Amino acid sequence: MLLVLFKRFLRKSASTDAAENEQKLTPEQWVARIRQGDELLREQFIADYKPYIMKVTSRFCKRYIDPNQDDEFSVALLAFNEAINQFDSHAGKSFIGFSETVIRRRLIDHVRKEQRHSQVVPYSMFDSEDEEQPQYNSVETRQAMNAFEIKRTEDERKQEISDLNQELLRFGISFAELVEVSPKHADSRRLLIGIAQTLVSETDLFDSLKMTNKLAVKELTEMCGVSRKTVERNRKYIIAIALIISGTYPYMHNYLHITDDRLDMNKEVSK
Repeated sequence: MLLVLFKRFLRKSASTDAAENEQKLTPEQWVARIRQGDELLREQFIADYKPYIMKVTSRFCKRYIDPNQDDEFSVALLAFNEAINQFDSHAGKSFIGFSETVIRRRLIDHVRKEQRHSQVVPYSMFDSEDEEQPQYNSVETRQAMNAFEIKRTEDERKQEISDLNQELLRFGISFAELVEVSPKHADSRRLLIGIAQTLVSETDLFDSLKMTNKLAVKELTEMCGVSRKTVERNRKYIIAIALIISGTYPYMHNYLHITDDRLDMNKEVSK
């Protein structure tokens, strides 16, 4: 049921600006530009996806990974960068799926070297040897691995939705309500996402929201240059986007095209 509601939420959030969203960079387009030599873009891309990298690493290790202390996170960062260099856009796989595969392979290699989990079977065990070709994967293995990747992605997406739903319930918000309160126009969504970004960037205001469940309406109207009515009537949507921005929800970031860019606050939200 949550998955159905979330898909409705996404359709309402994206249907009126499909052409505009096509102009925004997908992960594959980011990688293409980086491969043309834009190293600053590489740094930004990696920084934006650190929550995703940490999530993949934590799930692989089956424990929380501290990015400041655990070697596994450094291994995963290097693997994500390796995925940027190796990604083949013509292979028929998304960059996100490909990067997770590379991260997991490098983590398996790391675990083997550290001899911490001898029961982990490396991906190389699926490889066969041939006189003409040193290593190859059988068709059956590739199909099985592709099916496994698809299933895992779907499971992670469902888990992400469930986690966010639990977080939203603390603020008296449900996915069903989000479908109803989501703004209809692209300009309105960009404005509200910008307000949510401001909320998250202001640590005191965001901490206060999490402690009291109350949105700092007055402060946000002054910071963002919008009317009190705009913030109040879109309170639930702003809170939901702020939780997505501040949490580890890479799939939802991708669906909603949330970036770190500050958005234009000069236009009021229209219904």
